[in-house]
Amino acid sequence: MEKKILDVRGLSCPQPVYETKKAIEHPSFDVLEVLVDTKTALENIKRLLDSRKDIQYTVEEREDYKVTLSKLMG
Repeated sequence: MEKKILDVRGLSCPQPVYETKKAIEHPSFDVLEVLVDTKTALENIKRLLDSRKDIQYTVEEREDYKVTLSKLMG
């Protein structure tokens, strides 16, 4: 399982959500780390992920935000 990193820091909405959606819909998606720099982008990405029942995620708050997401098995 290869973890990919998607850095959307500096992009304005809705670009971070669009890029995250594109990454999780890619056939090679297993584990993804999304780096965001605004609370708004984080909340919008969380809304996208909450609408998906096939993905689990965690959020780490540091200088920026790191959302680690993975496909649920089963």
